[in-house]
Parts: sequence; structure tokens; C-alpha cells
Amino acid sequence: MDYLNTLLFGYYPYIAISVFFIGSLARYDRDQYTWRTGSSQFLRADELRLGSNLFHIGILLLFVGHFVGLLTPPEVYHALGLSTSAKQILAVIAGGVFGGVCLKGIIILIRRRLTDARIRATSSRMDIFILLLIGVQLALGLLTLPISLYHYDGANMLLLGEWAQRIVTFRSGAADQVSEIGIIFKLHLFLGQTLFLVFPFSRLVHVWSVPLGYITRPYQVVRKR
Repeated sequence: MDYLNTLLFGYYPYIAISVFFIGSLARYDRDQYTWRTGSSQFLRADELRLGSNLFHIGILLLFVGHFVGLLTPPEVYHALGLSTSAKQILAVIAGGVFGGVCLKGIIILIRRRLTDARIRATSSRMDIFILLLIGVQLALGLLTLPISLYHYDGANMLLLGEWAQRIVTFRSGAADQVSEIGIIFKLHLFLGQTLFLVFPFSRLVHVWSVPLGYITRPYQVVRKR
């Protein structure tokens, strides 16, 4: 069991991240035509708009929350006057709200993909798989919230944060930090890494093409003739 824990949470993260970056570069270099979302908006556009907006808003806020929450050392938020238990409660509330929004969106998108014959015909196996994978990951994440709220001392949060910080700084002992956490947390952690692993082989690569230039570009003045 110790060997499996080390494999899944000590070595697998580096495999997933390596595939994430190298696979993304390779796909961009070799297959740029598929570097898109493959929109099916012309098929039931209203439902797509609602589901897509809820999903993207939720997933972006969840990503930022996980990134900041996991990679911020306790000394930093303690210096800002935020205790570990307070951070735990804040994370549970934010995770519940953002996760609920994202889950609502992904349910709409999954139902749309699976129940509409025309959309199903234009969907690849990876399209369906990635939606289901994200849906399961979201459900697991929401299941961790009542457990985290019950253990309001933030013990699991500290262990997960230490694991993530050791991984990104290439320090040893990362897997040991999560060896005693609950199975739901481990499944959530494993599927999170798996999302990075399959990222380059799915339409998720369109994330790299987010049009950030729109934020800083000059206004366009349009006059009627």
C-alpha cells in the first residue's frame, strides 16, 4: 500500500504534468487544426450558452481557489490574520458555491451531449469521457466539503497543501503527506492529476488560446455610414 501511495502521489503527479506540457506543445506543433473547442452551438444554442457559462465561471473560480489555497504556505495567511480553521471554512463556502455552479453547468452539458442524437453524433469518445471525468471530479470535490467542515481544524487542508507545495518545489516526502487522508480526498486528488494527463488529448487544449488580448486592446469605434 505504501508503494501504491508513493506511485500515485509521488511519481504520478510528475508524469501527469510532463504529459500536460509536452503533449500540449506537441499537439500545437503537429495538429493545430484541432486546437479548438469544436463548438456545437448551432445545435440547441440556448442550452449550450447556459451550461457553458455556468461551467466556465465555476471551473475558473475553482481553479484559482485550488491554486491559491494549495500553494499558499500557512505562514502567509497567518501573517494576514487568517487562522487555519477560518481558511478551512472560507474554502468550504467558496468551494460549495463555485462547485455547485460548475456542477450545474456540467450536468447541462453532459445531458445535452448524451440525449441529443445530433450532438451525440458530432461528439467524440474523448468529448464524452472528459465531461464525465470532470463531472465525477466535481462530485467528489463536493463530497469532501462536509468532511472538511466536520474537521474544522484544517488538518486535511494542511496535508494537501504541504503535498502540493512539495510537488511543485521538487521536495521529497510529498506522498507521505497524503498517506493518511480519506479515500474521497485521494480519489479527488487522483482524478485531478488525471485531468492534467488527458488534457492534451482533449478539446481542453483550447484553454491555452484564451483571448487575453481582448482585455487590454484599444476600443473599436464603429460609426454608422
